[in-house]
This record gives sequence, structure tokens and C-alpha cells, in this order.
Amino acid sequence: MANSLMRLDPFRDIARFDPFRDMDEMFRDFAPSVWRNADVAPRMRMDVSETEKEYLVKAEIPGVQKEDIKVAINGNQVSLSAEIKDEQPASTGKSGALRSERYYGQVQRSFTLSQDVDDDQAEARYENGVLHLTLPKKVGTGGKQLAIQ
Repeated sequence: MANSLMRLDPFRDIARFDPFRDMDEMFRDFAPSVWRNADVAPRMRMDVSETEKEYLVKAEIPGVQKEDIKVAINGNQVSLSAEIKDEQPASTGKSGALRSERYYGQVQRSFTLSQDVDDDQAEARYENGVLHLTLPKKVGTGGKQLAIQ
């Protein structure tokens, strides 16, 4: 119970006058779950490394089935998207959840590489919540450095 004690500050409300602060809390409670989760959507974390012949990408996408992950390659642009699905069946009444902080919905990430990818030789595998991409560089599409005269 000691954790719930608050120090009394009689001037707190006067110092921070905000007539709409209670309205924000009210709308947050009644807002659809899509609005509540909009600011907590997880960011797909990635590591991208390069060798002479290929790019290696590791993207963390925990809690997703491999069937729900899409990888698109267009030249030197790579786009990843995944759908995180709610594990509980939809119910018509109240669920037993007291608080839900997990995100359900789409996550996306796109990036541009310095060289085109040979999409015929590209490989993807998903294990333990990490997507591993091996993206071979397309032969003959390397940039050319001009000599300044």
C-alpha cells in the first residue's frame, strides 16, 4: 500500500491549469482500440550488413507467423511487412483482460540499398522471431565513379 501514497501539493492544479486534461482521459477510455494502439505500434528493428557479393538483413518480427510476412524487392528497394494477429478469438461480451498493451496490426519497413538486388537469387528464412534475408547484388549494376577533369 505504501506505493500508492502521493504527496499533497495544493497548488498543483493552479500551476498547471489545463481545462481539457480530463477530456483527454475520457476520450482515451472510449476510443476504439485502433486509436489507442496507433501511438504504440512497434518499430521493426533491423541490422543490415554488406559483403562484396551480397546484403545481409536481420529483422526482428516477434509473434508473427511466417505466412504473415511479405518481402518485396524492386531493384534496390526492399519492403518488409507483417501482420501481427490477435491470438484471442473475438468475443461479443467483456473479455477477462484487465489491461492490453500488446500491438495487433500491420508493421512495415522499407529501405533503399546502394546497389540493385538479384531477386532471383534472394533468400529469406524466419526463425525464432527473426527474419534473415540474403540479398545478392546484381552483377554489373555497381555505380561508376567519374574522374574530375
